[in-house]
Amino acid sequence: MWDNRRYIIQGAFVLIGLVFLIKLFAIQVLDKDYRTKAERNIIQPIVQYPFRGLIYDRNKQLIVYNEPVYDLMVVPKDVAIADTTEFCELLGIEKEVFLENMKTARTYSRVKPSVFLKKISHEEYGKIQDLLYKYSGFFVNPRTVRGYTSPVLANELGYTGEISRRQLDRDTTGYYRSGDNIGITGLEEQYERLLSGKRGVSYKQVNVRGIEKGSFKDGALDTVSVPGTNLITTIDLELQTYAEKLLKGKTGSIVAIDPSTGEVLVMATAPTYEPKMLSGREFGKNYGKIASDSAKLLFNRAHMATYPAGSVFKTVQALIALDEGVIKPNEQIYVDLSGIGDHAPAGYYDVARGIEKSSNNYFLEVMRRLVVQRKNPNYIADSRIGLALWADAVKKFGFGAPLGIDIPGEASGLIPDVDYYDKIYVNKNWGYSTVQSLSIGQGEILVTPLQVANLAAIIANRGYYIQPHLVKGFEKDGTVTLKQFEKKYTGKGSDYYPAIIEGMKRSAQATTRAPIKDIVIASKTGTAENGAKDETLDHSVFMAFAPVDDPKIAIAVYIENAGWGGRAAATTASLVMEMYLKGYIEKDWRNREEYVLKGDFLDEEQKREIERKKQEKARKIALEQQ
Repeated sequence: MWDNRRYIIQGAFVLIGLVFLIKLFAIQVLDKDYRTKAERNIIQPIVQYPFRGLIYDRNKQLIVYNEPVYDLMVVPKDVAIADTTEFCELLGIEKEVFLENMKTARTYSRVKPSVFLKKISHEEYGKIQDLLYKYSGFFVNPRTVRGYTSPVLANELGYTGEISRRQLDRDTTGYYRSGDNIGITGLEEQYERLLSGKRGVSYKQVNVRGIEKGSFKDGALDTVSVPGTNLITTIDLELQTYAEKLLKGKTGSIVAIDPSTGEVLVMATAPTYEPKMLSGREFGKNYGKIASDSAKLLFNRAHMATYPAGSVFKTVQALIALDEGVIKPNEQIYVDLSGIGDHAPAGYYDVARGIEKSSNNYFLEVMRRLVVQRKNPNYIADSRIGLALWADAVKKFGFGAPLGIDIPGEASGLIPDVDYYDKIYVNKNWGYSTVQSLSIGQGEILVTPLQVANLAAIIANRGYYIQPHLVKGFEKDGTVTLKQFEKKYTGKGSDYYPAIIEGMKRSAQATTRAPIKDIVIASKTGTAENGAKDETLDHSVFMAFAPVDDPKIAIAVYIENAGWGGRAAATTASLVMEMYLKGYIEKDWRNREEYVLKGDFLDEEQKREIERKKQEKARKIALEQQ
């Protein structure tokens, strides 16, 4: 009897022991949540976010730097707050925000740290840091956001923001984590992998109340964050600031390039926004305002907008015709006014005079010779041969495809070719008369301001260009590595460029507000049709380079709805070129700077045209309402 009870008691002890062993195994090995809680009583990993690479201008002036901010982290399990109202007042938040943020944190994990309040500024943190000890379960994680030395270049620099779920899913490197910042547009996006650096982590010992007790294992397991690579841009910050000043209150863009290097000196677009608006805690609110603005503040017109080429394209027509030998530089061609509407008189024209006077009928003949070369007795077949030759030649000038500028979103523009017209016309029944409007840069041609500035650089270089770019080099640990580019030739020779440049020099002298004292420039005005049927005018276009004998700057300016190119765009371009070449603006009777800043570009004839369009629109509305 006793032996039986002894076995029963021993069996009970063994069974209880097994239960405890199984439970202990489950808690310590199988239950990750318990393990996390236990480890939380020992070590706390703190992510060390790297300093993002700085961004400089061409003269090593700082443009973008890093400002310290702090994420307030929370471990819901450890939170103990005696007075929630006092805590909310300390942080400057509403109680509803507190409750919502705590709910989000608990949903993520009760025992793992997560962000309770993002991007507390250095000034705000200074007010609360000595009082946070009263609230267990909270600690700060230092980070940085982008700061800016000047309120310019917003669209070119781009902005950073929290990585999205979609971006995380596409990240094949596995580097990014939820909550990380990433470059979203502009140079920040283009050079994200270089700018971002590499995060580190430090492990801190904490007690059960979350109070830090020092480094874990004397930092043996810590990894140091690696700062990002610095960018040295091609931008002249002072010139960019001046260009944006001239564009204020207008819609348009300015692109200026150093022809000898392809370096973009200025890329300005208007309207725009201040870059600091998309940095810090107010990002979400400000982004909503900027993105919904009808003026399209996030749209960089300098390389994203496309326009009809207009008269600046006549220089390309002449260059291709000379290259193909269908005209000669000094050849006199008589044109009357029967072919197309024209503001130039009838008479004899060579290349230089054709560009100087911007004769539509002269370039109509030039284009006809290019397309109709009598290589096939069939008129339509011959036109197809000629247009294919023309389109291929135009594309060598960088039109019809992205130039490869190192900023996302560059538009291609459009150079219509044989395939394009075959898709439009049934049975491919088209000929030169169908495409003759291309001769003066109208029709289906679309170009970007960047492409037109590059055209000015090609002519300045007498036949080649270097890929336009915004970053000239990278700086890491005090060592600068410069990017390398090759020349891209556009034709078979350069002997005929003097005739083109002579015409552009004469054109500049004839444009009242274009000339710069003591500096010889070559230019071409243009008017880009806006296609609107309302009371707005066409767009003002101007392309130029200077000085003619030793070009330092090539430029394109587009001012939307400002009418003829010889006024708004020409004056703006001359000011930017003079500021770059001289460092100041010389005062004269023309008051060019005051004229541009005021923005009243329309003459009496243009004002009458706008009034006529308004009246016509009003009559149509009245008729529709009857």
